[in-house]
Amino acid sequence: MVRLCFDYGHGGEDSGALYNGRKESNDVLSLGRAIASDIRRHGIIVDEIRTSDATISLRDRSNFENRSTYDFFISFHRNAYLPEQAKGAETYTYLNPGAKSKGLAKRIQASLVTMGFVNRGVKAANFHVLRETKSSAVLVEIGFIDNTNDNKVFDSKRSEIIKVLAKAILAEVGVSYIPM
Repeated sequence: MVRLCFDYGHGGEDSGALYNGRKESNDVLSLGRAIASDIRRHGIIVDEIRTSDATISLRDRSNFENRSTYDFFISFHRNAYLPEQAKGAETYTYLNPGAKSKGLAKRIQASLVTMGFVNRGVKAANFHVLRETKSSAVLVEIGFIDNTNDNKVFDSKRSEIIKVLAKAILAEVGVSYIPM
């Protein structure tokens, strides 16, 4: 049985990136929960580290993942830099990723690019949630929250983004996507 662990970045006292009243923590919670729901339709177990606007430390996030055995750990985020100065999607693996992490990262990245996000590529980083989790892990930055065009793509193509990300994740675990 395939098991996934979804981490929706930030939450509670840590809103993550902010732009014009918009919170990263809210965007990724809403989108990620919809992706989890779509994936569950296919008989896949998806555990979620948070299901509300709660503050959860990085250590608690990795501890949650480490208590079970997962095929993948996926952390959802929105990026930020300087307002209107950067755009696009990027997907991260740990510094020495296994083939599974790299494969999922490439699928996720390619799917986001088809939605109209600029391709910032698959990158490696020493992020806590990538380093301290035992399963194959990726962290995805779904556009820049401080970029008007990225927000337009995020909002106007929400349903399609949910579908392409669910398809990418399911394809990596060998499950065919079934349209609703």
